[in-house]
Amino acid sequence: MRYNPLGRTGLFVSELCLGTMTFGSAGRFAAIAGLDQSESDALVKAAIDAGINFIDTANVYSEGMSEQITGQALRNLGIARDQVVIATKAMGPMGEGPNDRGASRYHLMNQVEASLKRMQLDHIDLYQIHGWDAATPIEETLLALDNLVQRGLVRYIGVSNWAAWTIMKALGVSERLGLARFASLQAYYTIAGRDLEREIVPMLRSEGVGLMVWSPLAGGLLSGKYSREGDKTDGRRAVFDFPPVDQERAYDAIDVMKAIAEAKGATVAQIALAWLLHQPAVSSVIVGAKRPDQLADNIGATKVDLTADELAKLEAVSKLPAEYPGWMLQFQGMYRAEQLNQKRR
Repeated sequence: MRYNPLGRTGLFVSELCLGTMTFGSAGRFAAIAGLDQSESDALVKAAIDAGINFIDTANVYSEGMSEQITGQALRNLGIARDQVVIATKAMGPMGEGPNDRGASRYHLMNQVEASLKRMQLDHIDLYQIHGWDAATPIEETLLALDNLVQRGLVRYIGVSNWAAWTIMKALGVSERLGLARFASLQAYYTIAGRDLEREIVPMLRSEGVGLMVWSPLAGGLLSGKYSREGDKTDGRRAVFDFPPVDQERAYDAIDVMKAIAEAKGATVAQIALAWLLHQPAVSSVIVGAKRPDQLADNIGATKVDLTADELAKLEAVSKLPAEYPGWMLQFQGMYRAEQLNQKRR
């Protein structure tokens, strides 16, 4: 297990992060949840034993049950608090009232206290805004988060599912006001869904923001269970067809991954995860499971090294189609790129 700095912070996190959306059995994510305390304890133990030091949850997962189970698992297993990095998120609806959602100071102050109580912790290592809130000014959100950092309730802050321009705006506000800055973005990224490479990845690398990847197997599509000719009525995708994927392009990638997996004695899922682990912008890949064998297979991806030739084949089959302004930037930028390459020689 390798450990990477989270963005430009001094915090090191394991290249795989244990996701806990499967913990609990309530709410809008019930279709992919269902694990009780003992089943969740087993997954946490397996993750820690494998060297994973990073656990991600959210207040909306199973309506708070995921946070509760996560915190209890740490106690049941006797895991020292300073040996694990705990991340959670807030923004989604946690009640019926108009202020029971969003990234307002009101909601965040209430929710951080509720999350700490559920997890039986005195601080959260990474507190993330779980989506874009068009109703709250960025300044209000950042001032509230900075206050939580100053009070010691939160160590680092991040976001999930934000556009590149909104993250850049937030970073500028943080610098202008001297506030805590976002350390990370949690976003969807797979070999079957590389959209964030257009704007978000260049921004992350330019500004030193870490990337945590959610749904790295595209909702199970890249697990090895699915093919063009296979049964589409079984598995998670049959009951929760998310995230959206261009399935023909995905199947093209799966065909190439199958050949690489067979040659390496690995699984398709391991190749999909290994591809992500080879991407420079990625700090940690979030893996979730319902069974210990699924988690063990995911962890096995850390031992899969892809050759330059294999990476080239995967790049060719999964690359994004050209889109403006990317193709124009490349065209106009080649003159300066040639100068830089000449200098390096």
